[in-house]
Amino acid sequence: MIELNKENFEEEVLKAEGYVLVDFWGPTCEPCKALMPHVEAYAEKYGDKIKFTSLDITKARRLAISQKVLGLPVIAIYKDGERIDAVVADEATPASVEELIKKYY
Repeated sequence: MIELNKENFEEEVLKAEGYVLVDFWGPTCEPCKALMPHVEAYAEKYGDKIKFTSLDITKARRLAISQKVLGLPVIAIYKDGERIDAVVADEATPASVEELIKKYY
């Protein structure tokens, strides 16, 4: 998992070729923290085809808003720098995140 911040987001996500999963999370978001071990396990399982990254939005609030992240958790898939899909808030369960990943794997 690559830790994102406002300095490397553009390089790692917006300028990346292929698929990038971004786990937008915050330290006070309990569902985010519950999801994290699952996302890390998926990174091990699917990391050969999809780049896995995470962004603590409390450190990059403007960036998160610019990416239309208004609630948490958000697991988004980008392809060649464009956000193409996401699971958000209550939809972001371990099963739905894995389904999202499999769609692009």
